[in-house]
Amino acid sequence: MRVALGIEYCGTAFHGWQSQAGGGTVQDALESALREIAGVPVGVMCAGRTDAGVHASHQVVHFETSVERPLTAWVRGVNSNLPAGVAVRWAQEVGDEFHARFSARGRRYRYLLLNRPQRPGLWAGRVGWFHGTLELAAMQEACGRLLGEHDFSAFRAAGCQAKSPVKTLSRAEVRQCGNMFVFDFEASAFLHHMVRNLVGTLVYIGKEAQSPGWIDELLQMKDRKLAAPTFSPDGLYFRGPIYEPHWGLPDPDDDFLDGLLK
Repeated sequence: MRVALGIEYCGTAFHGWQSQAGGGTVQDALESALREIAGVPVGVMCAGRTDAGVHASHQVVHFETSVERPLTAWVRGVNSNLPAGVAVRWAQEVGDEFHARFSARGRRYRYLLLNRPQRPGLWAGRVGWFHGTLELAAMQEACGRLLGEHDFSAFRAAGCQAKSPVKTLSRAEVRQCGNMFVFDFEASAFLHHMVRNLVGTLVYIGKEAQSPGWIDELLQMKDRKLAAPTFSPDGLYFRGPIYEPHWGLPDPDDDFLDGLLK
């Protein structure tokens, strides 16, 4: 039997998603909790790996098991064995052809940037921060230049293992909610550090260190060293994969990120 789970987590206390020898990752915590319920080791596959300090409001994973448990056990039971900061939101049996990663036709990220002179206290670890003035219109114009298919080498981490730097960005938007800037990105796939590198570059444009046309130059030059530094992971949220409707999986668009910013 194959089961899919919807997961949310605060990445502040974890060393990223992917399991590692020293432990301390979200995957390690989840697989340990699943083992407590299944009574045997359980390995999971995720829709999109996240780095240390990055959060997720709707990560999706799947796992195989021959152990029969009610779906509620994969939610309440697993949650009772998970550490603070990570929780299962839903569980659903899926067909053997479903794959959390390869069945996704797109992925969504959001970056929350607090813009005020003082660093965050209440939101520490959960938002990025910039102290100076930012011009919304300039960043919005720059976002428009990112849309479509491009070689995003200028926004690719040195250790990125993607086969190609060419990606199609179907959504690149920024809006302002009081002293919070909200950046939304959607694509079929992303390069390593791509969103954080995009946000860093948009902040440079917002503070008027560069013009919106800088985006065109960076895309053409394809040189990571020419773009802005990688921005903090604190404000980055994986908002989940996008699946075809026939999979029938929950898609909680009304998550807390929307509610807090209305």
